[in-house]
Amino acid sequence: MDSRYEKLAKLLSEFSMRLGKGDKVMIDAFDVPDEMVLAMMRAARARGAMPWVRLNRARVTREAMMAVEPEMLELSAKLELERMQAMNAYVALRGAENIFESSDVPSENMQGILKINRPVLNWRVGKTRWVVLRWPTSAMAQQARMPTEAFEKFYFDVCTMDYARMRPGMKALKACMDAASRVDIVGPGTDLHFSIAGLGAIPCGGRRNIPDGEVYTAPVKDSVEGVLSYNTPTVYQGEGFENVRLEFSKGRIVKATCSGDDAKLNKILDSDEGARYIGEFSFGFNPYIKEAMRDILFDEKIAGSFHFTPGQAYEGVADNGNRSQVHWDMVCIQRADHGGGEIRLDGRLVRKDGLFVDDPEVEKLNPAFLLSDEPFEDVPGDFSDW
Repeated sequence: MDSRYEKLAKLLSEFSMRLGKGDKVMIDAFDVPDEMVLAMMRAARARGAMPWVRLNRARVTREAMMAVEPEMLELSAKLELERMQAMNAYVALRGAENIFESSDVPSENMQGILKINRPVLNWRVGKTRWVVLRWPTSAMAQQARMPTEAFEKFYFDVCTMDYARMRPGMKALKACMDAASRVDIVGPGTDLHFSIAGLGAIPCGGRRNIPDGEVYTAPVKDSVEGVLSYNTPTVYQGEGFENVRLEFSKGRIVKATCSGDDAKLNKILDSDEGARYIGEFSFGFNPYIKEAMRDILFDEKIAGSFHFTPGQAYEGVADNGNRSQVHWDMVCIQRADHGGGEIRLDGRLVRKDGLFVDDPEVEKLNPAFLLSDEPFEDVPGDFSDW
């Protein structure tokens, strides 16, 4: 057993899901080594929890999605919802040898599956203590353009970092966002304006995603105006897109282009009415993650980035009421080495060229503090209550 597996499983059980005696936890494993599943089961049992395991294989899943019948979808969704409703906690370990495995699944099949399984996702997000993470594979190392061994070290450094160091800065940034109404974002190809009044901000420091490092909210649904140019590649429903550019009027995406297939981009955004509105706005600040690797759980946490998400808002938290089967986190990096940019809250400069400014507490989310050994005062309490 690789000791790094045991360290990660311990963090997920104790810090992320806070498992306790009698908790029922679903371990949803997608193409990951059996050893990691075993480490997760043992870590859960050490906390007095009862683990259930589901093993998934990407090629089998693709085959199942190639031909679906309404009766099959309805029964599957019913059974999955019943199982999720029986759980107190949920962890997804998601490996992928080929991120484009489902690229030839008919889009109508994919959309139907996403739509009918939305109640399962909503229950998991709203009713369980959940955490989701990727698993390091050779394919991910290729995406990151790193040797396999170096990527594995990077992965475990990121995933097992001291996430408690993020808490003081997240608390301060949350306070700034909670008090703000107007957000202005400028940068190369970007001139964007919207309101976040009354929606509140949610800090994410290792409770829900691993890796983590973001504070998110949502724009008032019809308030978004301007243009946004994303400078990282993105993969959605098995399709790759680059240089996505969105134009907004009264909150709605009125024009969408990219350097690839505009028709496919717009087909996703036409999945339903809510897909052309924004469900999330978030600051990313994980100090270990610097470049995009076409994996959203990593890319949305890139140091000096923000993401602006067409589609579904998180129900019940920072909820602007937008509903959609789509939730597409697209990322823009604003560090100086990626062209720079500024974010202002009610006219006050909060972040410039990817670094937080003008507030010593918020500046604790910059790499200089998060990667240092400087002592800090932890913020007590359960962040999932925020």
